[in-house]
Amino acid sequence: MADHTPAGPLETGAAMDYSEHDKTYSMFLGLAKWCSLVVAAILIAMAFGFFTSAGFFSATILFILICAVGGFLLR
Repeated sequence: MADHTPAGPLETGAAMDYSEHDKTYSMFLGLAKWCSLVVAAILIAMAFGFFTSAGFFSATILFILICAVGGFLLR
């Protein structure tokens, strides 16, 4: 049979820095939130620019507007 005895400090329950873990998780959630906003704004602006006769500059203005409103709502 395989030997399942602990071989190192990680397997024996080493102390963790929970405050650092919470800060890292909080940064990850913030990054995911803001990146999701930018990706959604890009997709909406691309659809607006490509599928209407609005053009590039109108789509760019729409992108900036969506990012500004989304940033205000997600603060």
